[in-house]
Amino acid sequence: MSSHRILLYNPHAVFYTMPLGLLAVGSALDPARYTVDIVDARLERDPLTTVLSRIDGALCLGVTVLTGGPIRDALRVSRAVKAKRPDLPVVWGGWHPSLFQTACLDEPGVDVTVAGQGEDTFAEIVARLAAREPLDGCAGSAFRRNGSVVVNPPRRLRDVNEFPAHDYDLIPVERYFQLKGQRQVDYISSQGCRFRCAFCADPFVYERGWVGLSPERMGREVAALFAQYRFRELAFQDETFFTSAKRVDAICDAFLAAGLSITWTATMRADQATRMNDELFAKAKRSGLRRVMIGVESGSQQMLDWMEKDITVEQVLISAEQCVRHGIGAIFPFIVGFPGEPDESVAATMRLVKQLRRMSPQFETPIFFYQPYPGSLIADEVARAGYPMPQTLDEWAEFDYVGSYGSWVSRKKWRMMQRFTFYQRHAFGVHPSPLHRPLQALSRWRCDRDFYELPIEKTVVEWLRPAPQLS
Repeated sequence: MSSHRILLYNPHAVFYTMPLGLLAVGSALDPARYTVDIVDARLERDPLTTVLSRIDGALCLGVTVLTGGPIRDALRVSRAVKAKRPDLPVVWGGWHPSLFQTACLDEPGVDVTVAGQGEDTFAEIVARLAAREPLDGCAGSAFRRNGSVVVNPPRRLRDVNEFPAHDYDLIPVERYFQLKGQRQVDYISSQGCRFRCAFCADPFVYERGWVGLSPERMGREVAALFAQYRFRELAFQDETFFTSAKRVDAICDAFLAAGLSITWTATMRADQATRMNDELFAKAKRSGLRRVMIGVESGSQQMLDWMEKDITVEQVLISAEQCVRHGIGAIFPFIVGFPGEPDESVAATMRLVKQLRRMSPQFETPIFFYQPYPGSLIADEVARAGYPMPQTLDEWAEFDYVGSYGSWVSRKKWRMMQRFTFYQRHAFGVHPSPLHRPLQALSRWRCDRDFYELPIEKTVVEWLRPAPQLS
């Protein structure tokens, strides 16, 4: 019988991706010594009451924390836990503590933070807590002692093949299927990213390192998950799934050999797509590949070079052509509204969006406004220029990097891009309903002429039905 209970918490969020970070650290603990109890706020009617009802007898509370809204819930729960059990260690891990390892410890409700890959670090933390040993020297962690913060050395990125498989029995998988509206399993096959995009925090957190599971292991694990849960789609949550074409080839072979009747989706860079030949694309399609996400960010090569994206517009179009040839859907996210971005750059993005949408009804092109996400080079430049970045956890809880825009963006530009986003979405999508045909025709007419004034159709549609959100 396990001698210690570990309580893990996933804060409230607007999406229903399975809590893979908590699965990772929970599965890495020795089941002979620890019982892992995961509470997901998205599944609970009253998550705070649930957590408070389970802290008695727990060794610690571990919380995974994303920048933005989830911080608010993480703070609420951590503070309430500390009020009820001041002796219970509260450990924060995830993206925000990885970026602000010591600043998070300014919060009295947080005792320990974990930066970067958390499996080994968290396992060592709980082992030391169980033995009542101090955390000095525990690589990858920082902690508060007697009012001072102690920062331990960083922990190297470990080969994920050395970790045990994620134990999905730790979560109610069927509940996620219900909330997602589909039998979709989230799965991560690699950690890190080798690229240097200046708007992204990955280079800071992982120092451009990348480690991936072997295709043979993935084949076994996915087959076992399919036998247990009979899911219909596998959603890879890797930062860059297609990092190695050779590995992808072997993964496809493993899926085909297992005879799994599933589809799968994954992230892909445009330059990675150009290094894949048609034979590999065809094999990926046969193995179940349904859709890829290819971050474009800008239609301007000058902007792509400035943000150190290390791709070309030509590679984006080649990757799109490959998807069209093989009947693979794609999401091409774009970002506008960078500090100092010229109008021509925005216009180039709009042209590329329309070009991609015309290529396939299976293509989507969501457009976001840049917000200075912490830990990135561009965010550092924005801060040095005097932009008031959040300073406290409560301020970071109000940070919206999806639906907001920087103060340097004019209201006129924001309004124009909101209208363009609406019209390009309706102009080129497949609308079988006769009621949508007039809207599609009007939207195409507007996009062809770049005329977005007097958006009567947009007002009517959004009055009748809120605009769909990217899922």
